[in-house]
Amino acid sequence: MTSRPQRHPLAFWFVTARPWEALVTPKEGVVGIKRRVLMPNPRLLLSRVGFFSNPGLLPWYTAKPPDFSQSFLGRAHEGNFTGVIVKKHPRQQKYQKKQRHFRSLHDSWQERLADVVTPLWRLSYEEQLKVKFEAQKKILRRLESYLQVLHGVRGTVAAPHSEGLHCHLHPIIPSPVVNGYRNKSTFSVNQGPDGNPKTVGYYLGTWRGGHWRELTVRTNSQGHTMAIITFHPQGLSQEELCAQKVTLKDFFTQGPGAVCELTSLYFQESTMTRCSHQQSPYQLLFGEPHIFEDLLGLKIRISPDAFFQINTAGAELLYQTIGELSGVNSNTILLDICCGTGVIGLSLAQRASQVLGIELVEQAVDDARWTAAFNGVTNCEFHAGRAEKILPQLLKAQKDEKLTVAVVNPARAGLHRQVVQAIRNCKAIHTLVFVSCKPHGESMRNFIELCCPPNSAKKLLGEPFVLRQAVPVDLFPHTPHCELVLLFTR
Repeated sequence: MTSRPQRHPLAFWFVTARPWEALVTPKEGVVGIKRRVLMPNPRLLLSRVGFFSNPGLLPWYTAKPPDFSQSFLGRAHEGNFTGVIVKKHPRQQKYQKKQRHFRSLHDSWQERLADVVTPLWRLSYEEQLKVKFEAQKKILRRLESYLQVLHGVRGTVAAPHSEGLHCHLHPIIPSPVVNGYRNKSTFSVNQGPDGNPKTVGYYLGTWRGGHWRELTVRTNSQGHTMAIITFHPQGLSQEELCAQKVTLKDFFTQGPGAVCELTSLYFQESTMTRCSHQQSPYQLLFGEPHIFEDLLGLKIRISPDAFFQINTAGAELLYQTIGELSGVNSNTILLDICCGTGVIGLSLAQRASQVLGIELVEQAVDDARWTAAFNGVTNCEFHAGRAEKILPQLLKAQKDEKLTVAVVNPARAGLHRQVVQAIRNCKAIHTLVFVSCKPHGESMRNFIELCCPPNSAKKLLGEPFVLRQAVPVDLFPHTPHCELVLLFTR
């Protein structure tokens, strides 16, 4: 028999976790990591929730660990929650073993939990940057070694430069904001340590139950807040679903949640862990349909489904780096592939003769078009759809007549092979800037196919690219992750 939600499903949330208040104050912001566990600022969460009246209960109030918290703090107990983490995430055990020299047997469960979700928190930020720089250098060495052993690879590796590499590896660019840098966080609605199925927080695992699934919060520098709640309808009728939406809206407009002063509240019915707007539309329960951000002199519109870098201040440095490496000028066309809300192309539009953007998410493309019109940018075109379908058509229309610079910023899965083929086989593309948040993953295959000798079997017929420069940009303090910007030319 399908379980039914209680009459007031959010009341317990507010009593137990009250995450909404923790997420909406612009002065504090949101901080977190990219490993399925995302965090609000702890001072705001715990002081306003009132879990602890004694700040000494939190180790980082005195020891300066990262800006980290979880709604489970008031419910979990020593030894219980940490044990669940290790059990459900065996891949983390290797990393934890490597980090044992940082710990003592007397570490609190909060500290051990922090070791899992923000692995670098015990290091100073300067030390974190050193760790990340060495990791990127190791990735680049592996890439160059692959290219050097490929038959006929001569000419696809630059002359020796520095750091034991043939490409020029620049120093890592630090994040301007170390704590409280996130503008977006996703929270699980799941069974908490006390067994309550409607706990809002950071669930480490894959268990799913009940109707309420996730809460995503987006903020901007002006203090506006968009909340998106994901709900699994299960066996509910349309009448019952409507009742849940009314209850949710009332909670945030007339009830205790009104203190959050949300700019907008969205509701999404989803039977999957991740669901796009096309698969199941975001329903605006109240407020404005978008939030806006100021970036590089542009006013950017952001929809609930659109990609936007989670570290706004760091994103400005990232995009400036891309612009410097690209060498875009009035004689070139800029291809912005996987463009999201179009910020990269729009920020470089004044330098280029034309900008052509491609993005899978239709709402993000609508945002990019709105942003172009609002900011008076007239030489940009944005196309919605799969890059592997659209890019070959755009390149064919150009007829290799004008020099083209391509910028790609794919998700962790990297570029589709047909996109790599299209770039590789287009004679007009002499410069490629590749931005990767996971260069050791599928993107490594992309790098190799861009630089390997011509291969008719793989439809890689064009002249190979040469990796010239690499710039690590840290957008994710306290975690091992950073963006790696690579410049390829031919």
